[in-house]
Amino acid sequence: MPIADRVRARVIIIGAGFAGLRAAQRLSKLPVDVTVIDRKNHHTFQPLLYQVALAVLSPGDIAQPIRTILRRNRNTEVVMDEVLGIDTGARQVSLASGAVMAYDYLIVATGSTHSYFGHDDWAKVAPGLKTIEDATDIRRRVLLAFEFAERQMLETGSHPPLRFVIVGGGPTGVELAGAISDISRLYMTRDFRHIDTKAAQILIVEGSPHVLGMYPEELQKKAAEQLNALGVQIRCGAHVTDIQPGYVMVGDERIESVCTLWAAGVQASSLGKMLGVELDKKGCVLVDEHLNPKNRPEVFVCGDLAHFEQDGRQVPGVAQPAMQMGEYAATRIGLRVSHPEKAAYQKPFRYFDKGDMATIGRKAAVARIVWPFHADWSGFLAWITWMVVHIFFLIGFRNRYAVFLSWAYTYIREEDGVRLIVGSQNLPGWERLVEAEDRRAS
Repeated sequence: MPIADRVRARVIIIGAGFAGLRAAQRLSKLPVDVTVIDRKNHHTFQPLLYQVALAVLSPGDIAQPIRTILRRNRNTEVVMDEVLGIDTGARQVSLASGAVMAYDYLIVATGSTHSYFGHDDWAKVAPGLKTIEDATDIRRRVLLAFEFAERQMLETGSHPPLRFVIVGGGPTGVELAGAISDISRLYMTRDFRHIDTKAAQILIVEGSPHVLGMYPEELQKKAAEQLNALGVQIRCGAHVTDIQPGYVMVGDERIESVCTLWAAGVQASSLGKMLGVELDKKGCVLVDEHLNPKNRPEVFVCGDLAHFEQDGRQVPGVAQPAMQMGEYAATRIGLRVSHPEKAAYQKPFRYFDKGDMATIGRKAAVARIVWPFHADWSGFLAWITWMVVHIFFLIGFRNRYAVFLSWAYTYIREEDGVRLIVGSQNLPGWERLVEAEDRRAS
């Protein structure tokens, strides 16, 4: 709608992740017009991406079209496009299609991406996990490793060691390691005739002293114990110096790897730079108590892209803070539009920490519960809690139903049902590993 014809305030939301969607849903009940802009047509439930990567769930189980999610919001339109520029002075957003859209209020919630700490060339060899595309690529690489080993064993009687190296021991790294252990020790043992999938080796390389460094010390120990029980090796205090097809360098030590995965770092979306405001070293936008960049009360930054400190610590870039930020930004916009006199007295944003959970494998997890009571759990109870919470937060009945059935099938039958290899049949470094194995054999 042309600016001259508009009566109500226009709110543009960039990014349909947890923060953006929660803001859009809250704004649906307010007297504003909302435009949601995203490069993709779907919202991805990122906490379960690793289960797509390791063939437990299919992409459709954890993703849903943005238009479907917001179709009941009468005041909301969805634009599938990429933002190339933000002019905060003119209050305009420029899109890749050439369109320029004006706004009265702007919510930027474009999240984060992988950080290879200046070694972007490693990305081709060690993919990270942020999108559906990443998940299917990781699934392809992991499954190809077993397929190639089976073929090599049939043809020559030997195959390179099936060693999977995961760089990073945070929640994503731990979840990937546990899932690879599950598929190799449980789900694929009856499907191969010439290789022993249980012989697969999984190694986590973590630069800090412990895995899951953001969890209490006791849960860190419990996580390490559960990983060891799954056959996962952990190298803490170890720093990766190079990643090449077929191997990883840890200091001066060369570790052969049939598949290397990256879970070591993230950096903020590049859209933060477009705002022309102060950023931290990761590219996150420094925001005040109302989630506004300095001198930009009409702009709100939410989720992973926001650097918001509470009680002397930065609020983590995970789903719960993002959703709460989205709600707060929408509520504040509502006050500024309908009751501007009350906006000045609105309480600052405060993250309500309910706890954290990380799954490690079948019947293994750790959970730090803060609300409605305080408790630290590990093992089967934490795993059940993790399952219930993640099903609850999935968007749409179909998604919850499909995920529940997939998990039930996998648990009872000890089989996963979406072990499909799509795309390229190339596995970086495989030829190099085969040559090394031939030299050892001779």
